This record gives sequence, C-alpha cells and structure tokens, in this order.
Amino acid sequence: MTKNKVNTPLLQGIALVATLGGFLFGYDTAVISGAISSLETFFIVPYHFSPTWSNTLLGLMVSGALIGCVIGSALGGYCSQKFGRKKTLLLAALLFLCSGLGSAIPELGFLTPGSGDHTFLTPFIIYRILGGMGVGLASVLSPMYIAEISPAAIRGRLVSWNQLAIVTGILVVYFVNYYIVKQGDLTWNQQVGWRWMFASSMIPALLFFVLLLFVPESPRWLILRGQKEKATKIMQKLNMAEEVEAIEVTVVDKPEKQTKRKLKLGPRIWVVGILLSAFQQLVGIQVMLYYAPEIFKSMGQGTDSAMLQTVLVGAANFLFTIIAIYTVDRYGRKPLLLLGSGLMALFMCVLSVCFYTHNLGLGALICVLGFVASFAFSWGPVTWVLLSEMFPNAVRSKIMSVAVAVQWITNYLVSSSFPLLDKNEWLVQSFNHAFSFGLFGLMALLSAVFVWKLIPETKGKSLEQIERIWK
Repeated sequence: MTKNKVNTPLLQGIALVATLGGFLFGYDTAVISGAISSLETFFIVPYHFSPTWSNTLLGLMVSGALIGCVIGSALGGYCSQKFGRKKTLLLAALLFLCSGLGSAIPELGFLTPGSGDHTFLTPFIIYRILGGMGVGLASVLSPMYIAEISPAAIRGRLVSWNQLAIVTGILVVYFVNYYIVKQGDLTWNQQVGWRWMFASSMIPALLFFVLLLFVPESPRWLILRGQKEKATKIMQKLNMAEEVEAIEVTVVDKPEKQTKRKLKLGPRIWVVGILLSAFQQLVGIQVMLYYAPEIFKSMGQGTDSAMLQTVLVGAANFLFTIIAIYTVDRYGRKPLLLLGSGLMALFMCVLSVCFYTHNLGLGALICVLGFVASFAFSWGPVTWVLLSEMFPNAVRSKIMSVAVAVQWITNYLVSSSFPLLDKNEWLVQSFNHAFSFGLFGLMALLSAVFVWKLIPETKGKSLEQIERIWK
C-alpha cells in the first residue's frame, strides 16, 4: 500500500481503456445473435444441402469465432511476455477492426463491396476466426493489465469492471442489432442488414486502438524485462513509486525456487482449474446469448418481438453482474456459485418442461431471464475472480492460460452442437426443443456437486494463504 494517495482518476481512466477489450469481447461474441437467420438464408440455403449438413455449417458459422478465441487465448501468454501487455492489446484491437470489416464485406478485394453472394462463406468464417483471436487475446490481457497497473487496495474492484464491460458489450450489441433490424424488411435484413451488424463493431474497435496509444505499459512487465526506470516513471504518475521495489522482488523470482514450488503441487489444482472453466460453458449460457432470438422465435415470437426480448436478456445479464460486484467479497465465492448452480438448474428444467408441453408463454420467458440472471451473479464473474486468485504464483499464468483455452474449446463445442440437437427432426418431434435445455439443467446440477466437493473458499485470504490450500 502506498503512503501517498493514489492518482485515482488517472488509474481509473487507464483501467477504463483496458476494459474496452472486455467490451469488445462481449460485443464481438454476441453480435452474431441478431444475424443467424439472415446468415443461414444468405450463405447456406442457396447450397441446398441436407438438413444435417446445413445445421453443421450453421453451427460452424455461429461458433467459428470461438476457434480464434482458443488460438488467441493460447497465444496471449506468449505474446504478452514477449512483446508486452500494451502491444498485445493493440494487436487485439487491430484484429477486431479487421474482423468487423471483413465479416461485413467478405468479398472485399474480390468484388465490389456488397455484391458478394453465398460463395464467400469461407472468407466470412476466416474473418470471424480473426475476430475470435482478438477476443481470445482480450480475455487474457485486459484483466491481467488492469491487475498489474492497480494497487492492491482497489485491484479487485477495478478488475471486476472488465466483467461488467463484457456484459455491457453484449447488451449494447443487442440494442444495435434491434435498431438495424428495424431499418428494413425481411429481405433487406437477409441481404444487407447483417452486414451493418458486423460493421458496427469497427467503431468501438477503432476507439480501443486509439485510446491504447495513450496508456502506459504494465510496470510489472517492464520490471520483468529489466526496465525499472520506465516502470518507476509510470508509478510516479500514479503516486505509487514506492511500490516499485516490492514489485521487483515479487515478479523477479529465481527459476530453481519456482521449480521447487511447482513440484509440491498435485494434479487436483489442474483438475479444478479446467473443470471450473468447462462448467461455466457446459451450463449453456452462450447458447442463450448467441441463439436468444432463435429461441424466442421457436416460442412463436416474430422477428421484432424476438429481438426485443433478446434485449431483455442482455439487460438481466448486465444488472445482475452489478449485483455480483457488490456481493462476491461479502458472501464469498463458493456460496454464490452454489446458489447460481441451483437456480440455473431449476430454470433450465422448468424451461425444458415448457417446451415439452408446448406452454411457451410468459413462464418460458421468465425462465430464460431467470437463468441468465442466475448465471450473471454467480458463474459469470466469480469464475474469473477464482481463476485470477486461487492458483499459486509459480503456476498461475500457466494454469490460467490452459483453463481459458479449455473454456473457449468448451464454448465452441456447446455452441456448434446446439443446432444439431435443437433442430434434429427426431428430437424435435419427441421433445419439441426440450432436450437441449434439459441437458443444460443436468450440467448445472453437476456444477453444484463440483463446487461443493472441490472448490476452496478464497474470500478474505491472501494469495499465500490460498497457496497453502493446495499443498
């Protein structure tokens, strides 16, 4: 803790710039939700494939960005160590820009913009993968940068802004998509509207890139690279210069000491990190975010009504994330996860029954909103809190990079398989779309068992105290 008062306005401004990475994380992953039916009509229907192959292609289009997320998160650790936190975030911003432009105009460089047809499906998927790489980099780098630039006393609060930025990005893109849909009829949306949805992401991406030019590099990374003088100047601007010596002792560790500490750790810590990330996706949250308009359409809603109800999903996600920020340090991590798992299981199972019994009115909408709200105050933010704090210093970056990669892989598997399950003729005839939601309810129950048995409570513990839990 510094003796002088921290330059809070400057510190908060730097943190807000970094959270634009989280904002784009949410914006880019959810922007496709309003374009799914148009993309299917524009790219897939003209091929006249079989239902199984068409649904497979649809799943690839929707979740193709997640392939890039896996690549980006895997490269995030290496790039941030080699080139620095700031330069890697700038790379993420450029990838966001490239993806927004290319996804909107996949025929760019081949034909006049706007004249492309379904034969440009492959370039579209490639541009979505590039955007996913930006998301993967931002998902690792934005919270890391905020943590490394912040003093211990307010680090948790500032890092939590990143999760709020993610759900804000999701909420904003729902409004943007709804506004674009209202600009024309069905034919216009199928031919032009979806292009504007993807192009809209270029605005925050450009803002992110420009503002990043004015923020400093992480002082911890500078010290790690032997640039103590530069780090000291940055910390002086923040009135935190006296912390430089303590940071130097912390980040510069002897290799033999790190190896000795790693050898004392058993496999349980890896299992917990991987399963924590996997369960966050296995409960089905991304299906609700990506496919929300299509889910509401399957309830019998029109396009406009479905898009408007999707905005309600984003609003619930946003509001209950704020609740999590104010409760995670008061009630602890484990109780919030257990409560969230129980409520998610309840809402998903009831939603499954609603579909099975063809009772798709207000009750079904309440179940969707209740599920999203339950996730937002528990598994959404708390997973990231635990990933950033519960691993020992010697292995934190390594385990977190693996865990985040697993999270994106699971996200991809769930998102790409959903159309195959939800549109399978036999399953629809037998369960009327209920099967997938019942499966997600089961995963939520299993996540509660996992938390109860394996997750340690880290509330109020120092990093050294947490480290002793794993020995």
